[in-house]
Amino acid sequence: MTYDIEKSDAQWRAELTPAEYRVLRGATDEAPFTGEYTDTKEKGVYSCRACGAELFTSEEKFDSRCGWPSFYDPKDLDSVEVEQRPSPFGPEAPVVRCARCGSYLGELFEGEGFATPTDKRYCINSLSLRLKPADS
Repeated sequence: MTYDIEKSDAQWRAELTPAEYRVLRGATDEAPFTGEYTDTKEKGVYSCRACGAELFTSEEKFDSRCGWPSFYDPKDLDSVEVEQRPSPFGPEAPVVRCARCGSYLGELFEGEGFATPTDKRYCINSLSLRLKPADS
């Protein structure tokens, strides 16, 4: 897959902290209940920490008590891409990536019964996001 922003592995390593690189480029989740945005209630727009693309807003953020920031919809439907990853043990949660740079954001869960308009939970790593507060 090609993206609007393409960089070499060396460029990503130079621009991201080791923890950010591990999540965004290595597709590894941060530990639950450790991310800076897990419990944030501040209003604003959440952008991709790797490329700055606007991905989610605080309006779609909800408390799922799962240990990671949760959103019921992206800011724009084309701001993220969702891909099913293969597993020998049955279906795994689809992976959510930034549509602009391909960085790993988290996973998508559906049909869990949350009282949200979409019954979807975009379970996103804080290390994948950067919050721009509404008042800035």
